[in-house]
Amino acid sequence: MGESRTGSGFGSGVRALASGLVYLVVLAFGATAVSLVVSPGDDAAATDERPAKNRVTLASLKAATTRTTLPRAPRDPDPQGVTDGEVVHPHSVLPLYAAPGRRPFAKVGPKQFGDTWLPVVERRGGWSRVLLPSRPNGSTGWLRTKQVERRTSPYLIRVHLGSRTLELVDRGTTVGSWTVAVGAPGTPTPTGRTFLLGQLVDDSQSFSPVILPLGSHSDTLDTYGGGPGTVALHGWPDGSVFGQAVSHGCVRVPADALDALSQVPLGTLVLVDEQ
Repeated sequence: MGESRTGSGFGSGVRALASGLVYLVVLAFGATAVSLVVSPGDDAAATDERPAKNRVTLASLKAATTRTTLPRAPRDPDPQGVTDGEVVHPHSVLPLYAAPGRRPFAKVGPKQFGDTWLPVVERRGGWSRVLLPSRPNGSTGWLRTKQVERRTSPYLIRVHLGSRTLELVDRGTTVGSWTVAVGAPGTPTPTGRTFLLGQLVDDSQSFSPVILPLGSHSDTLDTYGGGPGTVALHGWPDGSVFGQAVSHGCVRVPADALDALSQVPLGTLVLVDEQ
C-alpha cells in the first residue's frame, strides 16, 4: 500500500488503519492494494435490535465491501436519479436490511478505503437506504438513521460515455468539464448510479498520483489483476487516450480533473450514463 493522503471533507483521505481483520483488495486497474478493516470485537459481539429470539449476530453476515457479492441486496430503484447529497458514515459495524423491519442480509463497517461514506438514495421514517460497494452493481441496503453520522456533499460527478466527458457539479452548477477516456467496447464502463468510495496513493504504479475507487465493478470482468474488478477514476500519463474508449472500465482523467476530483468528499454520488 502506498503512502497515506488526506483530501477534503468527511476525513476523505486514506489513513493508516487500525489493527484488526484486514482484507487485501486489488482494484480493476492493476495490482494496487489497499486495506479494509472490520473490527473483530465489534463484529463478533454486536447484534441487531430485534427481540432476543429473532436476533441475528453480525458475525454471521457477509460484509458489504468492494470484494463481496450480495445476491440478496435490493437493486437501486432509480439508477440515474439525483439525490440531495446526503451521505452517511457508520461508526461501527452495522446490519443492512433489504427493507425496514426485515431481517438483515449483510453488514457494513466504518473503514474501507479510509472512512466508509455511503450516499443516501431513499428515506423512510427512521431508515436510510444507501448504495453499497458490492456486486451486483446498484446494490443497496437500509440502515437505521440513528446509528450513522450524517453529512451533505455539495458535489455531483457525471460521466457521459457517449461524449466521453466528465462533469463536476457543485450545488447544481457545473464547475469543471473534461474529455476523458472510458471503457473499451469489450470492457465498458458500467452505467448507473455509484459513488466515490475512496482515495488512495500507490507508489508501485506510475500512471496516476492518486486513484479514486468507485462503488461499482466491471460488468464483463469478474476479476482483473488479481482483484474484484473495481471501477475507478484515475489519471493517465499519455494524453492521447482522452476522448477514446480504451480502458478496462475505469475512467481515465486529465491531471487538472484529478486534482479537482481529489477534493470531493467520499460518498459523493457519481452518475454514469450513455450520453
